[in-house]
Amino acid sequence: MPRTEKFASGPTVGYGALRTGTLVAGCLAVCIAQLGAAIPATLNGLFQRDLHLTGSQLTWISDAFLLPLTVLQLTFGVLGDMYGRRRLLVSGAILMMVGEATAAASPGVSVLWLGQAIAGVGAAVIFPSSLAMLVSGSRSRDQRANVIAVWTALLSTGGFLAPVLGGVTGQSGSWKWSFVVVGSLAAAGALVGAAFAEDSRAPEGRSLDVGGQLTIGFGLFALLFVIIQGPTDGWSTPAVIAGYVLFLVCSVLFVSIERRTPSPLLRLELFRNRRFAVVSVVSVVGMCSYLGTCYAASIRLGPIQHQSTVRTAIALVPLSAMALLMIPLTARLLIRVPPRWLLSIGFATIAVGDFLIARLPVALTTLPALMVPLALVGVGFALAVSSVTATAVNTVPLPLAGMASAATSLFIALGFTLGPAVVGAVSLSRAESSFGSALVESQLPSAVKAVAGQISTDGGPLAVASAPPESLPGRAGSLAVEALGHGFTIGFIVCGVAASVCCLLTVLMLRGSDQEPIGLVPSPNVG
Repeated sequence: MPRTEKFASGPTVGYGALRTGTLVAGCLAVCIAQLGAAIPATLNGLFQRDLHLTGSQLTWISDAFLLPLTVLQLTFGVLGDMYGRRRLLVSGAILMMVGEATAAASPGVSVLWLGQAIAGVGAAVIFPSSLAMLVSGSRSRDQRANVIAVWTALLSTGGFLAPVLGGVTGQSGSWKWSFVVVGSLAAAGALVGAAFAEDSRAPEGRSLDVGGQLTIGFGLFALLFVIIQGPTDGWSTPAVIAGYVLFLVCSVLFVSIERRTPSPLLRLELFRNRRFAVVSVVSVVGMCSYLGTCYAASIRLGPIQHQSTVRTAIALVPLSAMALLMIPLTARLLIRVPPRWLLSIGFATIAVGDFLIARLPVALTTLPALMVPLALVGVGFALAVSSVTATAVNTVPLPLAGMASAATSLFIALGFTLGPAVVGAVSLSRAESSFGSALVESQLPSAVKAVAGQISTDGGPLAVASAPPESLPGRAGSLAVEALGHGFTIGFIVCGVAASVCCLLTVLMLRGSDQEPIGLVPSPNVG
């Protein structure tokens, strides 16, 4: 029988001991989900080589996965409470398997986007279901801290395995094998979840918030569309302006719906808790900084420098490997050190790493020079992401821990989704402007300038940098590389500034006791 958590006026029921099979199934599932989310970063060079993409098309490969992962997490958190988290965990793994198979079979970028979107829906099922399953089985704050540290470490393990897998399979010359492997692992995760996970649910007072889901879904899609397509289509084009308007309208409607519905997707009263509100903000901004760094590093190594998938994989490993290596330390620190100091140190470390990378010239291809600052970013991420999750869950009353964990997971995923979009928009806009100016001022023949200008108009500086030398003689390709290097240097600086802002916010605003009043009492409508 499934374990049921009930938070009504009667006694709390169902916080039994966490079983090993549940822990293994939940952590394996989130590892595979994160592997699927992170794998495109290593393959960006191969995508560009084989599919000849524009900068926005390349960004959409990652965000086609990350967008459904972001917008559907709260809904699947509710469905898990209502119908059982094991059922959703298995279903999410199956969806990932289908999506990865679709991506592996894709003849072009459109089907690749579709496969990524299906797999992203599967990951959106897995993340809240696995975390809520583990949190609900933890009987004390210390046990919850340990479980969250392990869950986070397995999430980071997926990020660690992604560049390794991408590097190994990329040696075959095809990016499709990476999706085949991830799909196979997802099938194994479904079997493990079905066989060993203990079911749990919290159905009391829970129901689907269709209006909230629709408005948050369309609103976030509109926001991403504006950020990603703005540099390519133009910030004043009708489609981009329509995206602005749709985002604003959906945001207003979402707040209005959530304030009125009896069973909201996200209880806005949670934000009356100052600590929860601050943690929510730094979850978005800080994780945007982290994955923006990952994206910028992958573009620097792949489409700009044309380094092999193996070298790209080696360089990117420190970004996520540090969280895996730091599991024992992270678990102890979560219990013994005030969260604001863990968060502030984590974000400060990310900022230092980003500012160091921004100082590296684009012509520098030696791996150690890049790996050291990337390792700093990885250490900062390990400290920050564990502390964000633990602080959000521990700062609200236990009956609200499930919704708080689901909300925090959404904010982290939103930051991840915005990272490539924001950094890509800033970097590619700057690169396009710099390349246009450099091309006009160069001494290249007029015919070469015309060809380079047309390639840039069609595909941006990335297309010029990837063009075969015989089709674009002279220094046009070098000018594009220099412009891209400058553009992504700005991207790293943006990530460093964002992490610095998060550091200041946590130091100044995360004060007081662990739990602050929220202004509500757990009732039958609380899940």
